[in-house]
Amino acid sequence: MARDVSDATPLTGRAELIEWFAAGEKPPEAFAIGTEHEKVPFYRADLAPVPYEGEGGIRALLDRVQAATGWETIEDAGRVIGLAAREGGGAISLEPGGQFELSGAPLPDVHATAHELSLHLDAVRTAADPLGIGFLTLGMSPKWTCGQTPVMPKSRYRIMKGYMPKVGTLGLDMMLRTATVQVNLDFSSEADMVTKLRVGLALQPVATALFANSPFTDGRPNGFLSRRSEIWRHTDADRTGMLAFAFEPGFGYEAYADWLLGVPMYFVKRGETYHDVSGAAFGDLMAGRLAALPGERATVSDWANHASTAFPEVRLKRFLEMRGADVGDANMIAAQAAFWVGLLYEPAALAAAWELVRGWSAPEREAMRAEAPRLGLAAPAAGRRLREVARDALAIAEAGLKARARRDPQGRDETLHLAPLQAVAAGRTRAEDLLALYEGPWNGSVDPVFAACTF
Repeated sequence: MARDVSDATPLTGRAELIEWFAAGEKPPEAFAIGTEHEKVPFYRADLAPVPYEGEGGIRALLDRVQAATGWETIEDAGRVIGLAAREGGGAISLEPGGQFELSGAPLPDVHATAHELSLHLDAVRTAADPLGIGFLTLGMSPKWTCGQTPVMPKSRYRIMKGYMPKVGTLGLDMMLRTATVQVNLDFSSEADMVTKLRVGLALQPVATALFANSPFTDGRPNGFLSRRSEIWRHTDADRTGMLAFAFEPGFGYEAYADWLLGVPMYFVKRGETYHDVSGAAFGDLMAGRLAALPGERATVSDWANHASTAFPEVRLKRFLEMRGADVGDANMIAAQAAFWVGLLYEPAALAAAWELVRGWSAPEREAMRAEAPRLGLAAPAAGRRLREVARDALAIAEAGLKARARRDPQGRDETLHLAPLQAVAAGRTRAEDLLALYEGPWNGSVDPVFAACTF
């Protein structure tokens, strides 16, 4: 989860909320790629989760990474809860269950994304190895219950942990046990944002299927290929989902801002203090009538932070976040960036992707989202199967990446990063491979996953 924004500029009206999104527009030549990925830490010796405190805990790991990189510390109530590179070069943050997240810098191409990831993993491994810590390349911790999972000391997570059980059945599982990878992409205009958001939403079930990598829970198969995605279907319906209204005529910044105004708040941050206002309306903060903070009025940072507490399958901020995939290994993380960059950053590819999905109805999109976590590429997709749609989407992405013609020092274009997904589309998901191992050479144990699926 990204670092909270600090901007005390007062908000005086609804128009400023809409303008906040529009301010993210960039010319196409300035488009960048930002990747974020989470990884679940564990102790190699006993396959136990890693607490925050202790000589071998998450805080000690952050200290070691900070010493190696020189990144600045991010603190919450006097505790180090993340690191930030200087001049917008990325950040490391902690998810509620200790998931170690890299929020990458805005980069020009997928090659640079893969290089950034390699440098990050090298630094983290160097810091973690002496502590006996490893990191899973899975979309969900495969063994520990929520009760066995340590909770990180971040104030906003304390508020969320209290609120989640009131609004869904699996919110705590989402917070404590899942791990995702997302790619963040730019838009040039409101119309460009709308097309990219619609294509992204429609194809999130395809991404869920291609990246399905969370088949184990509580030490056994859970009945899903992407349990992480299924968990999101039962996490606070007010702030999640496929945003059917985004496909209605006239959709744009204003409609998204109105939806976000209807999303209940979690907190208001003043200074270093997070005030619990869970369930309150942002409009009441703008009007100065929050019961918990009478007279306090909204600022730009309040709106930016509130935008970060909505979790639809594609999230609009001053860029678009693709949020439907389980985390995987380094090659799969780069593949996530390549998939969406190829689909959305070249005009011809974006037009072809929109043609692929534009005829789908809201019930059809919802059905894909409902079935993809369980059936993966075998899920129905508007009269077809997701595997067929995935192959079409990958062909469009490949064409888009070829048209971009961004080459690495060896002269290779970005299509090389699609190879892992093309293999999945032609065969089995990572989750299906793991289930076959569980039923075969692993003899019904998930413990071997801690050796087989690590960064």
